[in-house]
Amino acid sequence: MIRRLDSQDPAFATQLAALAPAGESSASAVAARVAAIIADVRERGDAALLDYTRELDRAPVHQRSDIEVPLTRLQEALDGLPAEQRGALETAAQRIRDYHERQRQEGWQYHDAQGNLLGQRVTPLGRVGVYVPGGKASYPSSVLMNALPASVAGVADITMVVPTPEGQLNELVLAAACLAGVSRVLTIGGAQAVAALAYGTETIVAVDKIVGPGNAYVAEAKRQVFGRVGIDMVAGPSEILIICDGGTDPDWIAMDLFSQAEHDENAQSLLLCPDADYLDRVEAAIHRLLPEMERRDIIGKSLAARGALIRTRDLDEAVQLSNALAPEHLELSVEDPLTLVEGIQAAGAIFMGRYSAEALGDYCAGPNHVLPTSGTARFFSPLGVYDFQKRSSLIMCSAEGVRELGAVASILARGESLTAHARSAEMRLAKRSRAGD
Repeated sequence: MIRRLDSQDPAFATQLAALAPAGESSASAVAARVAAIIADVRERGDAALLDYTRELDRAPVHQRSDIEVPLTRLQEALDGLPAEQRGALETAAQRIRDYHERQRQEGWQYHDAQGNLLGQRVTPLGRVGVYVPGGKASYPSSVLMNALPASVAGVADITMVVPTPEGQLNELVLAAACLAGVSRVLTIGGAQAVAALAYGTETIVAVDKIVGPGNAYVAEAKRQVFGRVGIDMVAGPSEILIICDGGTDPDWIAMDLFSQAEHDENAQSLLLCPDADYLDRVEAAIHRLLPEMERRDIIGKSLAARGALIRTRDLDEAVQLSNALAPEHLELSVEDPLTLVEGIQAAGAIFMGRYSAEALGDYCAGPNHVLPTSGTARFFSPLGVYDFQKRSSLIMCSAEGVRELGAVASILARGESLTAHARSAEMRLAKRSRAGD
């Protein structure tokens, strides 16, 4: 069901590389279909959205008003939740908001010795689009994780798009939108929703950035509209890498591996441990617990295709392997995680200690669960408030300061044969001289 690898095996590097996600043979077909949908939405606007929503989501929409959810409906959804469910959602929302409040960046400025004012101005994006998967799945956590950072950043217009197959609205998703401060909810999805957010239609104002997960068509659409708008990332399959010293209940570790494998068949679950006997115990727990799982077929396929229990020489080698893989989720299920974490150089989110299940981060710990995948944690970071703020440089030159800066700029500009640049600076020097300096 799940591979057993050993880092000391001469073939280990090849075996580990074989666990990388397989290339999508249909990628070119997806890209072509997405390009056609984007072009159609750009040309026909709302009419195209209605057509695709009827065709792909089988939703009974006939006019523009049919794809918009009144904001009063969001509050109704929240008020209608069972008390226990509402309490859990509100607790998660407050914890996520509290965490992200600490990420908000502020502008700054200073005067140098010549009296020039230099600094940075931080302002929120104007409009943001949040894509939320729809259908049988319910992802209120995705609403909170994507919309709340934008709200904390001060984004005034947060438009949420969510497909509603057969016209069915999800109450949890609507309730989460209410708590997250969403400005507008549209019942559209797929590449057509991404196109509408990027280019606008008669009733949808184009946004500055699109965030949120989706299927292959949504991911490809985000890729194609990038540049016209910002995007969070093009995410790959979910991943977890666990480093364990053999002291954690093997049932806990098996379930942590399941927690990612149940996302889809392409998800990856890896366990690194120097204790071969402990790996035996985890493997036994996997076989014993899997039949109990509702999504056991998906979990089994995921573990068989991309999962592995890996014996390492020691914990230091486990850290080295983790840094090379740069996992989305990293659990340090060891006695002294605060020491081990000092060696971690690349990971989306790091869960430290035996009690820190990755699932807590997915829902309510506070940090964002939108994380870099497929090794991109080497250079990408989790989604945060900073992704919804933009920075502008401030430069205000004084009459005294232009004497030095103008001369330096003139010399460097002429060195690059950019005469207009040089003269632009020199004219201010001349004016300074005529003023009697």
